[in-house]
Amino acid sequence: MSLPKDFLAASLGRINPSPTIAITSKARELKAAGKDVIGLAAGEPDFDTPEHIKEAAIAAIRRGETKYTAVEGIPELRAAIAAKFKRENKLDYKPAQTFVSPGGKSILFNALLATINPGDEVIIPAPYWVSYPDIVQLGGGKPVIIETTLESGFRVTPEALEKAITPKTKWFVFNQPSNPTGACYSETDLKALTDVLLKHPQVWVLTDDMYEHLVYGGFQFRTIAEIEPRLYERTLTMNGVSKAYSMTGWRIGYCAGPEALIKAMAKLQSQSATNACSISQWAAVEALNGPQDFIPKFQKLFEGRRDLVVSMLNQAKGIECPTPEGAFYVYPCIRGLMGKTSAGGKTIASDEDFAVALLEEQGVAVVHGAAFGLSPFFRISYATSEKNLEESCRRIQAFCGNLK
Repeated sequence: MSLPKDFLAASLGRINPSPTIAITSKARELKAAGKDVIGLAAGEPDFDTPEHIKEAAIAAIRRGETKYTAVEGIPELRAAIAAKFKRENKLDYKPAQTFVSPGGKSILFNALLATINPGDEVIIPAPYWVSYPDIVQLGGGKPVIIETTLESGFRVTPEALEKAITPKTKWFVFNQPSNPTGACYSETDLKALTDVLLKHPQVWVLTDDMYEHLVYGGFQFRTIAEIEPRLYERTLTMNGVSKAYSMTGWRIGYCAGPEALIKAMAKLQSQSATNACSISQWAAVEALNGPQDFIPKFQKLFEGRRDLVVSMLNQAKGIECPTPEGAFYVYPCIRGLMGKTSAGGKTIASDEDFAVALLEEQGVAVVHGAAFGLSPFFRISYATSEKNLEESCRRIQAFCGNLK
């Protein structure tokens, strides 16, 4: 049965399905049909959630912590979040300034939809996490994209930021370590950006620090409100337990910021999800307050995988793969492959053509760069085993070597 004309909301036409979820679903379908597929599209650690965190969840179930919670989160978790920001980021937040949501994406939804009016502009550096522009557009705002370059290390410059700001700018959405590039910003890089933001008091900052703990080579992570305390009152600092704690399915994102904004976000969430899962919240309390010794082990394993993938991809004909400083992605450039034809007869006219042909002909699922707002590139998640990474990189080398 088809839906009546004009039945669906016009706002739905302003957004697209998540490309990363779409490519992952297609890879699963091919795998279910018997095709040998290696999925490198999903941004999900392959490590299990640490035992002490799982045990905390089991204990919470046994205590009967299975009821609705406060919209903003249980007091124990809000206190743990405030303590985390103080301990690791030198940021002083009261528990009342913290907020818990079902995943980081819900933090973005709540913050942006609670503040954006039609015509408001939101600055987003590209390449960007796929959901940023769509959430802005769903709220009636206008994404203003700043394209970065391979040569700049995919970092936005202060000059580009200054040029993008107008009287209509409401937010600057800033993610580092970056999904999809893994790019990180030094203290000097951040100070140059905060100097620009200080000149424009109407611009608020939403920092997505989800990959904070996944940095390599001695890189020291800093967040914007830590670098420039004068931006504290107009910064929402977002994080979560998904990546560093390998808790993607638990769906816990959190943030801290001005109390008035937190209350507005809670008002919105009270009419949608109500609260994050009670058991997941208790697990997150243990994640933030409990032992952290497994994080350096995760870092070391990810760094080894990164080096393997970068080395093997740079041996593939026509691919240039920079070495990222964080997250668990690489974002190789495929300018040298444009216009060529695959062994299966597919013309590579775009990075999407590359991704589709690679999946169909070699069984390797990657995400095309256009999904992240910058072409011609593709994203690989190296959050999988070295065996899978070696095999997939060999297949990519073979695919590129057979292009004519």
